[in-house]
Order: sequence, then C-alpha cells, then structure tokens
Amino acid sequence: MNALPATSDDALLKDAWRAGLNLGAPTLLGIAAWGMVVGVAMVKSGLTVAQAGAMTLFVFAGSAQLASLPLLAAQAPVWVIFATALVVNLRFVIFSVLLAPHFAHLPWRQRFALGYVAGDITVGLFLQRYPHETPDPAKLPFLKGLIYPNWLAWQIGSFIGIVLGAIVPVEWGLGFAGTLAILCVTIPLILSRAALCGVLVAGTVAVLAYGLPYKLGLLVAVVVGMVSAMAVEELTEKWTKRHV
Repeated sequence: MNALPATSDDALLKDAWRAGLNLGAPTLLGIAAWGMVVGVAMVKSGLTVAQAGAMTLFVFAGSAQLASLPLLAAQAPVWVIFATALVVNLRFVIFSVLLAPHFAHLPWRQRFALGYVAGDITVGLFLQRYPHETPDPAKLPFLKGLIYPNWLAWQIGSFIGIVLGAIVPVEWGLGFAGTLAILCVTIPLILSRAALCGVLVAGTVAVLAYGLPYKLGLLVAVVVGMVSAMAVEELTEKWTKRHV
C-alpha cells in the first residue's frame, strides 16, 4: 500500500528533472561553444594543457577566466589577478542570496556543490520557474536538471578548446570570437534600466582607462559599472514608490 505513493513521488521528481533539462537544453550548444573559445584562449595565453584543464574545472567561470588570462599573460601581480576574478564573479554572491531561501534546509556540503555548479543562465531560469520561496520538493531536481547538463556542456566545450588550442592558428581571430561569445551571453541579461546603465558605464570607463598598467582599467570599469547599476536601481525604486 505504501509503494504507490513512493512511486508517484519518484515520478514527480523525475518529471521535475526532465523539465529542468528541457528548459535549459536550448542553451547548451551556446555554452559549449563559449567554453570552447575559452579553452582555446587559455592555451593561447600560455597555459599548459594541465593548467588549462585545472582552471576550467576549478574556476568554472568563463568571464573570470577571460578577464584573468590577459593578466596572466602580462605577468601581473597575483593579487591583481585574484581581485579581478573576484570582482567579476561578485554576481554569484547575489545568485547565492537569491537561491539560499529555496535550499536552506539542505546540508552545507550539498549547498556548496550546488553553488559550484550553478551558472548565470541556470540561476535565471530557475528563478523564473520558482520566483517564490514556498517549499516544493520539485525544486531540487528541477535545478539539477538545469545545472548539471550546463556544467557538462561547458567542460566538454572547454576541453575541446584546450585540445584545439595547440593546432588552431592565432590568425583565426579567436580573441574576437571570445568577445562575441561574451556579448551573446551578456545581452540577454540586460533586462532592466539599471543593468543597461551599468553596462554602458562599465564600457565607457573600460575604454577611458585602457592605458592603466596590468589591465587595471577592467577592474575599475567593473567596480564603477556595478556601483552605477546599484545607484540607478535604488533611484528607480524610490521613484516607483513615490508614484504608486
């Protein structure tokens, strides 16, 4: 008599996992392509195959990897490299805050593992499906259906790029391809006035501060862009409250 409810629950959890997989599936090819570009860029920046493989496994953040590679090639101080990667990845702190209420009941090791595998697109898709913090056993398998294939697609693409990096000519313009890949991921995320302002300010500052040593212009641009976006967000909220 107890087998039927358990079977029914298992089916619901499997359906939730498949729902996450189906929702994230259209993004996997783009993720793999972007990973391949980053893989090639790592090798072309002077990293060995072993170093590039370790970076894609342990860092798992394309924007931070691409931001760090020019600094590594320029032999910038370690603190500059770490600071740049940290600032570029600060958005994951926001992602963690948004996901925490949904999975606070899980053991910290499991939450740590989910945080490592989670990415920009997968977190956004999850929050679209589950905008509220109401407990739901389908949330975890749905998230896993999003993040695990996304992680696998990135790793496959990255390792293909690492292998190709030794044989693909530099003249193919892979640096430009990497820029296009970042734009393809960034543009769909510009969903608000604050985000648009942050992007425009960061781009302007990056151009103006291009001459700073050790590529510090990028770090300054990210910080100023984030502050600008936060300021616009706060002003927008105040304006909205006054006119409601």
